[in-house]
Amino acid sequence: MIFRRAALREFASTAAAISVALLFILMTVVLIRLLSQAAGGRVPADAVIALIGFSTLNHLPVVLALSSFIAVLMSMSRSYRDSEMVVWFASGLPLTAWINPVLRFVMPVAVVVAVMSLFLSPWAQEQAAEYRKKLDNRDEVSRVSPGVFRESADSRRVFFVESLDKDAGRVHNIFISTVQNGKQNVTVAADGIIETAKNGDRFVVLLNGRRYEGEPGMADYRVMQFERYSVRIEPKEVGEAEITVRVTPTLDLMAKPTNPGRGELAWRFGLPIATVLLALLAIPLSFVNPRAGRTNSLIFAVLTFTIYLNLLGVSQAWVAQGKLSAAQGTWGVHGLMLCLLIVLFLVRLAPSVGRKS
Repeated sequence: MIFRRAALREFASTAAAISVALLFILMTVVLIRLLSQAAGGRVPADAVIALIGFSTLNHLPVVLALSSFIAVLMSMSRSYRDSEMVVWFASGLPLTAWINPVLRFVMPVAVVVAVMSLFLSPWAQEQAAEYRKKLDNRDEVSRVSPGVFRESADSRRVFFVESLDKDAGRVHNIFISTVQNGKQNVTVAADGIIETAKNGDRFVVLLNGRRYEGEPGMADYRVMQFERYSVRIEPKEVGEAEITVRVTPTLDLMAKPTNPGRGELAWRFGLPIATVLLALLAIPLSFVNPRAGRTNSLIFAVLTFTIYLNLLGVSQAWVAQGKLSAAQGTWGVHGLMLCLLIVLFLVRLAPSVGRKS
């Protein structure tokens, strides 16, 4: 009983620390990617935080599965390095006695992973898709980023503002280039404001600027100087986000089975199963010879996790393409890893069996 409590406490504390570290790395990677998109004008700066949250919720099941695997691996590797396993085996306890405490630790984690994989992750992806759709459907003025050239949705207009004064509601040093009927119109202005008419129409009002109109390569350009130039902002209709199997709720996928839906279900149901099998695989993989390096076992453990997740992704794709049945895609990879688990246990148990005989 004391051993179980100590093992569960060490597993939990190690998993918590690893989860925090992995979440920090994940959020940093997502932040860097979104900031690069925001710098290029593809994502508004005010949408970065929300998109980070949706992406984190989507990847959280994989993070928890990896955290529990590394927690068991590191905890048991420490027992080998500190010669605690020598005392363990000398007491007549086999390696399989670790299965019970590992299962006690990983089963609640697997339940959480199942809830997230089946319900939370699809919801997060659906919310992210809808949020991106709303961002794409913003009018051109709402998507202006100071210091960045932006292109309109129809690729006929390029606009640029040097700076933005949010308190005064003004933009400064505006450049707009438009192509219409083979002619190019270039408008520059010192300042600009947004005005709303009584009927709700919105206008961009350019102040103190010039407008150049003509055909590229020709000398007959017209130059017009203005103090106030108003352009109506055409409203954009908000379309619905694209419905894919990744954002479809699990119950809907089960109610209307299709090959892509079966592939997605194989991935969602496979994550909690993989969480349990990976934690059990960490028991034989944690073996470390105190007089030798521990690099080989750690490399093999990392490769095992990577190959397992990649095989789940490949089986998902094959089920979606109809190359595998739903049962084969769901249980084939897990059956292979279960066989590997049994083989590894037999390899680790063989020396002790030989010594007893």
